Amino acid sequence: MPKLKTKSGVKKRFKFTATGKVKHGVAGKRHRLISHNAKYIRQNRGTSVLAKADVDHVKAWAPYGLK
Repeated sequence: MPKLKTKSGVKKRFKFTATGKVKHGVAGKRHRLISHNAKYIRQNRGTSVLAKADVDHVKAWAPYGLK
């Protein structure tokens, strides 16, 4: 059986933790930040852990994990 390919968008957007959780960047931080208040920008800094409902989709798109 041939090897499965990883979706190229998943390679760019997600990382796996050592325990198998999925980290992702927070949406809404690229442009038009003048319309957001400072609390919104501060709280969405960095990365966050993906919801459990979405983890199965991401793991299916990255069949051998991500480096």
